[in-house]
Amino acid sequence: MIKNPPLKKSYQKTLKVIKSSKSIVQLDSASRMVKNFKTLYKNVGYPKVLSYNLDRELNKKQTNILKKWK
Repeated sequence: MIKNPPLKKSYQKTLKVIKSSKSIVQLDSASRMVKNFKTLYKNVGYPKVLSYNLDRELNKKQTNILKKWK
């Protein structure tokens, strides 16, 4: 049986990937990580604030990256 990584460590890693993204391709990968995080911890009942924070950071980073291309 595969063990799930600890919630805190997984959250911090996903957040770090989002913040370090420098291109749309990297941000797409970060988006998939967020989706996987939500799927993985859905059954555990993780705090929804973590989900909101990841979505907010993802949207903020996407806005910053798109501004650079305009």
